[in-house]
Amino acid sequence: MRMRVGLGVVGAVLVAAAAVLGLARLDVRTSLTSFLPAHDEQLASYQAVGEEFGAEPVVVLVETGERADPVLTTDRMPGLVRLEGELAGLPGVASVYGPGTTLNQVAGRAKDLLSELVGRRDAEIALARAKAHARGLSSAGVRTAGELARTRFDARYGPLLVSGMGGGLPTLGNQRFIDGVVYGDDGNPRGRWQFVVPRPQTVAILVRPSAGLDAAGLARLVDRVDGVVGGRTPDGTTTTVTGTAVIVAALSDRALADAPLLAVLAVAGLALCFAAAVWIRRWHRLLPLAVTLAGLAVSLSVFGWAGRPVTLGMIAFASVLLGVGSYYPTYALTGASRRTVVVVAGASAGSLGTLALSPMPLVHDIGLLLGVGVVVCLLLTLAVSPMVEVRRAPAQSLETARRGAPGLVRALALLSIVLAAWGWRVLPDIPVVTDVDHFAGGLAALDDARHAEDVLGSSGEIDVVLRGADTLTPATLAWMRDVEGVIARQHGDVMRAVIAPTTFLDFLGDEPTQEQVDAAVRLLPSYLSGAVLAPDRSVALMTYGVRLDDVSGLQALRTELVRSLPAPPDGAEVQLVGLPLVLAQGQDLLDEDRYTASLLGIAVAAAVLLLGLRRRADAVRAVVAALVATGWGFLLLDLSGRGLDPVTIALGTLTVAVGAEFTVVLAEASRQGSSVLARTVGLMAAASAIGYLVLLASGLAAVRTFGAELALGVGLAYAAARLVVAASTHVAAPPDAAVVVPVPEKELVDA
Repeated sequence: MRMRVGLGVVGAVLVAAAAVLGLARLDVRTSLTSFLPAHDEQLASYQAVGEEFGAEPVVVLVETGERADPVLTTDRMPGLVRLEGELAGLPGVASVYGPGTTLNQVAGRAKDLLSELVGRRDAEIALARAKAHARGLSSAGVRTAGELARTRFDARYGPLLVSGMGGGLPTLGNQRFIDGVVYGDDGNPRGRWQFVVPRPQTVAILVRPSAGLDAAGLARLVDRVDGVVGGRTPDGTTTTVTGTAVIVAALSDRALADAPLLAVLAVAGLALCFAAAVWIRRWHRLLPLAVTLAGLAVSLSVFGWAGRPVTLGMIAFASVLLGVGSYYPTYALTGASRRTVVVVAGASAGSLGTLALSPMPLVHDIGLLLGVGVVVCLLLTLAVSPMVEVRRAPAQSLETARRGAPGLVRALALLSIVLAAWGWRVLPDIPVVTDVDHFAGGLAALDDARHAEDVLGSSGEIDVVLRGADTLTPATLAWMRDVEGVIARQHGDVMRAVIAPTTFLDFLGDEPTQEQVDAAVRLLPSYLSGAVLAPDRSVALMTYGVRLDDVSGLQALRTELVRSLPAPPDGAEVQLVGLPLVLAQGQDLLDEDRYTASLLGIAVAAAVLLLGLRRRADAVRAVVAALVATGWGFLLLDLSGRGLDPVTIALGTLTVAVGAEFTVVLAEASRQGSSVLARTVGLMAAASAIGYLVLLASGLAAVRTFGAELALGVGLAYAAARLVVAASTHVAAPPDAAVVVPVPEKELVDA
């Protein structure tokens, strides 16, 4: 015995050292890609556009709050320009678009153009006079030739000079110039300005992060933007920093901040449950807690050693493993056979591991952590169980104690199967939700995003992307105008035009020549052209704003757009990309996965149980209980009006795993007549439920909801297991047994 203890201590030290070193190598990453389908064509296209033009923008709203007090005034313009300049200089920023810099660029280009036109006019007059003089004309003829050149030039460019000088000098100190450029006759921003000036009392500054910026870098960028904006707010205005990047950064920060508290609360809840288990020796009650904590640490260290980052799903839901991992040492302590413990753990690991096949990284990571964690907890249980003396209580017949109940039990079992079948039937009707906002409930950043959505009229962008050798020709401009017309007529209620090449080139008219197009592009500041055009003109963007409160409708919108958009010019191809479409694609994949996830988990658990258990009937009971428990869960989900999200899909698989476990162990307890083992299953259900309910302390609404659903799922799994075992393992009492007196159990608590 001493040898075993000595080896156990050495093994524990080695495991602890490996776990500590692995945890030290752990890389924690939280990013938007957790919510997006992996290895998807839509995601690849979205990321490719991000590499060209920058990622989803951080939006800075500057507002006065009063219609009569527009933001763009001469006294505020210098502050806006400085603010945009400081934002553009931050590390990790690809580009910044705002009204201050845009107006400054326009003013500069206007002055350059006017200077160029005046110089061109003088040059044309001088050239005409030189040619007249070369032809031998008199002085009067030379003057006449010069006057004719002046007249022709003024007829061609005079209107442009008049419009350019109509507002006075093109400078940010001239309010007439600002108003004439930005606002129309009705006092509202012109269409080409609405992407940075949605209304007179509000301007938007779009800070696009560099492509490939990881979550930590994105969080640092958001902090820097907050710092700059806080110190540079123009007088008389308020600012709001928002956008998808800000929501994801806040979501990540909250999940990381909550993780230690939730872990402590989960451990405390488990400890209280084991403290109440008086049928287990006092010091033995510490063993499940020790194995579970060690299992979680070792499981996370495995990812550190493998060089695989820990993502949002693993961080937010690591406490789930604390509930499941405590099962196996407790089963072993209270009389379950070694074979049963190994087989049910294998079934759970396989069932939960099927989540790693999900196309959604959030679900994939939860499945990976739980699958690995169950295996680690089982191995630790097998390692320590030989060092622990298991004392079993004398048996009593649980079936005999239920004499006379089988009719009622079987009636309840039949009713439960009917209700479960109803739940499986309504599963296709349960709506699917995948938007980021669903996971960010309870965050102040979400309130800011909704305010921005109300102000801007959109919260996401869809890009019509044109690719070709040269995407700025008369033919492509005509195609873009056709696209604008189609979208305005057919989808103008859900798509708001933001920016496109035609936004800056509409002054060319309907039929410009290639020479005129090229000249116009040269006049555009690269600051503006870079928002819609790649430097080599091989990619052009037409950006539209959409709302993200109806992700389910976005995929239908994409289908309609593909069907209705005109064919691009020869040699060009068109794509529809954007974060809203990626989210919609994720929702479609999840919709297709709603049956597969749970049924695959049941199939894997059934296969392991059939191969591993001596009694195949127990495997059949486990499958029935899993189907019943998940069916009940789907029915309750439908009746509550809640939708399916990636996490509730994982919940179904967890219900399958624990339901199968409970059924097999309860069936063994029934055959042994062991009330100790039977009570242990109830203890595990209660401990798991309490451990999951601590998630209600999270600052994230999605995690709180998941905790409540987890506790409910475990309760359903336990109820289904008890019902199936009671209905299928009943043993009739002897005819002469009128009263059954249980045999007193031996006290298992140490003095």
